[in-house]
Amino acid sequence: MGEKVKLAPSILNADFSNLGSAIKAVEPYSDFIHLDVMDGHFVPNITFGPMVVRAVRAMTSVPLDCHLMIYNPPEWVETFAEAGADRLAFHVRACRDVESVIQAIRALDVSPGLALSPEVPLFELKPFLGMVDFVVVMCVYPGFGGQQLMPEMLNRVGAIKREAEETGTDVEVEVDGGVKTDNLSEVIKAGADTIVVGSSIFGSRDISSAAAEIKASLTNPSESDLHAVEDTPGA
Repeated sequence: MGEKVKLAPSILNADFSNLGSAIKAVEPYSDFIHLDVMDGHFVPNITFGPMVVRAVRAMTSVPLDCHLMIYNPPEWVETFAEAGADRLAFHVRACRDVESVIQAIRALDVSPGLALSPEVPLFELKPFLGMVDFVVVMCVYPGFGGQQLMPEMLNRVGAIKREAEETGTDVEVEVDGGVKTDNLSEVIKAGADTIVVGSSIFGSRDISSAAAEIKASLTNPSESDLHAVEDTPGA
C-alpha cells in the first residue's frame, strides 16, 4: 500500500467539557483531527460550527480535517478556512456549482475534498476527481446514529482510485462512518489512505492508549489485536 494509513480521530465523540485534554491525549497518534460539521438541514443532526473549529485550532498544531455536512458550502468555506481548517470536504449534492466551491477552497490555501454518501452513485463524483485532493467515502448515512459500517461501501475506495488513475490523477481516499476496531482491518485492506475513528478512541477509558493501539494497527495491520469497541456511526 506504500505509505502508512493516516488516523483522523473524530472529536464528535469527545468529552466537550474537557476537549483540550482529549485532543492532547490523541495528538501524538493523529495525522488529522476530524471535525464533523452538521447543520440540521443537509443532515438531521446539528453539531458545531466555525467557533469550535477556531477553538480546536488554538488547542493543537495537528492539521484539522473538516467534513462539512451542510447546505450552501460556498457561503461557509471562507469562514471555516479562517477558523483554521487545513482540509475541507463537502458533499457532492450540497450545492449546484461543485467546481467553483473546489476552486474557492483551493484559493484559500486549504486542501479541497468531496464527500460521498452511500445513496450517491460514484458517477456523480467522476467529473471532479481531477480537481480534489481527497474523497471522503461515507460508510453510513451521515447524520444518523446507531448505524453499522456498510461493508459494500468499502468497494468504492478501490473504484475511486482506479477511476483517478485512468484519468491520470491521484486522489487520497478517507473512510468515515462506523469504523471500529473489529472492522479496521477490512477498511485497511480496502485501500483507505485516512481512517476516521470516533468512539473506539474517545469512548475508551484511556483515550491515549486507544489512539496508540489503533495507530499501531494502521502501521502494522497484521499485528492488530484490538478489542472491539463500538464506534458511533457518522463520526
